Amino acid sequence: MALAQRVQDTGEAQPAAAVASALRTIGTERDGLACLMEAIGNGLGAPFTAAVERIARARGRVILTGMGKSGHIGRKIAATFASTGTPALYVHPAEASHGDLGMIQPDDVVLALSWSGETTELADIIGYAKRYRVGLVAITANAASTLGREADICLTLPKAREACPNGLAPTTSTAMQLALGDALAVALLEDRGFSAREFSIYHPGGRLGASLRQVREVMHAGDQLPVVPRGTPMRTAIAEIDAKGFGSVIVVEADGRLAGIVTDGDLRRNVFRRDLDTLTVEAVMSATPRTVNPETLLAKALEIQESSKITALIVTVDGRPVGLVHYHDLLRSGVA
Repeated sequence: MALAQRVQDTGEAQPAAAVASALRTIGTERDGLACLMEAIGNGLGAPFTAAVERIARARGRVILTGMGKSGHIGRKIAATFASTGTPALYVHPAEASHGDLGMIQPDDVVLALSWSGETTELADIIGYAKRYRVGLVAITANAASTLGREADICLTLPKAREACPNGLAPTTSTAMQLALGDALAVALLEDRGFSAREFSIYHPGGRLGASLRQVREVMHAGDQLPVVPRGTPMRTAIAEIDAKGFGSVIVVEADGRLAGIVTDGDLRRNVFRRDLDTLTVEAVMSATPRTVNPETLLAKALEIQESSKITALIVTVDGRPVGLVHYHDLLRSGVA
């Protein structure tokens, strides 16, 4: 009896059957990815390297194309390329035959996905690429297919069983296509030395965008900084803490180099000392405060604060404090 029918008849789902089905599906797709890894370690490695080199040399974009489920995977690969420094877009093969071939230029590289390699709708794109000498890279399971033969570089996927019990619905095959597309994107990213800073340019929104911003964008500087020189009486330092509102004060040497920090925690640990008012900041300060530079990512600053259980980080350049970033600043930025 089908799972849906059992649910309807009994009013209860059969979790064991659903979980067993999920495990079979994921296990089958895992086996397909294992086959793909083995293939890259053997014969697929050379054309994969050639594809990376061809795309990296291209002066234009990567044009992803494919029909059906391969088309959906192509859209995702195009988005991954574009977000990691490789200009890319998706062109629907059927629409290409009705004018969208004009989106493809001689400096581009076409990356076509088709499990069989005989997708009828790809014929016009293949012909256009050959006529105008546009680079053509194929991702297919059939190197002897029309697409495989006509491609300049053919990335031949290993034959693997679909997770669908009828062996029909694209499951394992699309998982391998997606994984190979991701592998191309990451290899190109690494080849270009694409940095986290560059990544942030394409991901300004949401928590990911916030985590890729730099400390310099949120730090407090100039007159906002709570700073006192070494030798300052504690009563003056406490007044500076109250005035600036960060729960700490930075202590500097006569030449402006960082000497230490006095925090609310330091004050609590010394609050019962009768001579607190007569002490100078050196007697209370922490001489090895945690610091970052202005280019530190907010995600890294957050990790330092949380792992060190502190609420403020001093921003330094050449050993001199130029800013302060508080935990509340990270909360407002959206990174936490």
